[in-house]
Amino acid sequence: MGKKIKIALVGLGFGAEFIPIYQNHPDTELVAICQRSKDNLNLIGDRFNIAKRYTSFEELLQDDSIDAVHINSPIPDHAEQSIAALKAGKHTACTVPMATSIEDCRRIIAAQQESGKNYMMMETAVYTREFLYVKSLRDSGELGRIQFLRGAHQQEMAGWPGYWEGLPPMHYATHAVSPLLALAEKEAERVYCLGSGQIAERLAAVYQSPFAVESALFRLKDSNLAMEVTRSLFETSREYVESFDVYADKKSFEWQQLEAEQPVIFNGEDGARIQIPDYAHLLPEGIRKYTMEGIYDSDENQHLSFKQGSGHGGSHPHLAHEFVMSILEQRAPFPDAFTSANWTCAGLCAHISAMQNGEPVQLPDFRTEFGQ
Repeated sequence: MGKKIKIALVGLGFGAEFIPIYQNHPDTELVAICQRSKDNLNLIGDRFNIAKRYTSFEELLQDDSIDAVHINSPIPDHAEQSIAALKAGKHTACTVPMATSIEDCRRIIAAQQESGKNYMMMETAVYTREFLYVKSLRDSGELGRIQFLRGAHQQEMAGWPGYWEGLPPMHYATHAVSPLLALAEKEAERVYCLGSGQIAERLAAVYQSPFAVESALFRLKDSNLAMEVTRSLFETSREYVESFDVYADKKSFEWQQLEAEQPVIFNGEDGARIQIPDYAHLLPEGIRKYTMEGIYDSDENQHLSFKQGSGHGGSHPHLAHEFVMSILEQRAPFPDAFTSANWTCAGLCAHISAMQNGEPVQLPDFRTEFGQ
């Protein structure tokens, strides 16, 4: 057995879900955890028998025994913490979104390129069992030629931490954007977006963003494909949904209307509901069970991402495994820094377009900028 990757986990709300995954992965050792709240830090540390505990992110980065950092901190901290981790020589995984500005996405790419360390945005939507199922249809040729893609992420954020209040819908669009671009194997190039409706003035004032819903049409780079993405966060009545639809010439896939239902496969004009298989067999045996369960399964210990998101479609162990294997195999992870930036900037540029009454906005071409 080779040397195990020594990982530190930052942020222990949703982030705690990954503790048993890293502890049971054959190629990793979870050596440290980090959270500002010392009481909760010690509670989690005692529960999972983790000796190294940091309340300071900066102090954690000075620990030379740590090979990689997995960041699950609040959205406003993602960019600076990712950059600091990369500059400290740590492989870096970070929950979505990559950043909240185009320039910060650019800075993360620069830090990754300069450090030579891996950066991976931990996008759950491209490792769910639904995504893996449709990807298998694409790879086998059963879908045929993709003609159009549609994604949606509608969620009521009342009751979440304060930094969410009034967030522009498209600033957190990666769950709806990423499966479409990943299935098309393309990047977003240009976007037209309209805002619709209005949220309460107290919410709109936070980010100067008035819209209840933002809906965008994207042109994909080096492709004849377009895709549509709709996003809402506040004051829009809808059961939680992170959905994607794929229309192709042989078969098409549509997400179900209600979470309790099953998705539909269309063969020509004939449609039928299908049972999506699990893909735990793609994982090391020790972490397979975490596609179907997590530490937040009990009623008294439910994180909001599980109450509203059904555990992200079994994606968590797949994400961790991809991050770890990319390090061991000395290759770029999926998504890497460039892809992560495109998926994130798709939403950021969409919001710019919405604030300009639907004027087209060109996405940055980061690969060309960095000579890739």
